[in-house]
Amino acid sequence: MARQLAFPLPARPALGREDFYVAPSNVSAVAMLDAWQAWPQSKLVLTAPAGGGKTHLAHVWAQASGARIVSAAELPDADIPALLRGPLAVEAADTIAGHAPAEHAAFHLHNLAQAQATPLLLTARTPPSRWGLTLPDLASRLEATTTVQIDAPDDALLHRLLEKNFADHQLQVRPETIKYIARRMERSAGAARDIVAALDRLSLAEKRPVTRVLAARFLEH
Repeated sequence: MARQLAFPLPARPALGREDFYVAPSNVSAVAMLDAWQAWPQSKLVLTAPAGGGKTHLAHVWAQASGARIVSAAELPDADIPALLRGPLAVEAADTIAGHAPAEHAAFHLHNLAQAQATPLLLTARTPPSRWGLTLPDLASRLEATTTVQIDAPDDALLHRLLEKNFADHQLQVRPETIKYIARRMERSAGAARDIVAALDRLSLAEKRPVTRVLAARFLEH
């Protein structure tokens, strides 16, 4: 069958608390963020692989705490005192490693947050000890920060992640198709996101719904 050019609508991730599925793999992280007012030294590092739920959980925390969310890439040019007028979440904090302006900005931000007892959440793919920070004072402070991890999803959560990603792409997919995909895919939240995006593109290109047959053909390649 001839294919047409596909122009998929951008996915619109649902990032509310009602859209975050609590499971054994993330229950510790959820509990820590729910108890944000009791964080040791008012700071926490949240880790998970790409697509593992860090951003979603950071938004859940921001809704509960009134926090602002910024990317670590914004820090070198940011007005640090203005950022810390309330709780703050810094996403992709591990990406500052090796970039002197970003590391110095993060050091200033960390110290000011501590001085003001302003709650600070940092999200990253790995714990600070593995970031490769070159500023020793920053490295020592972040390595001493409490860290909580989101683990790989269990069966139930993997199904829910697929359902959510299909919904984000405005795709209606039968439960048996989702079950079929879940049994054969890599067991990670990032894989669920990528598979759904790829099936969305394939579905548009072939003008077919996402069925078990389409999923099987995609997964076999």
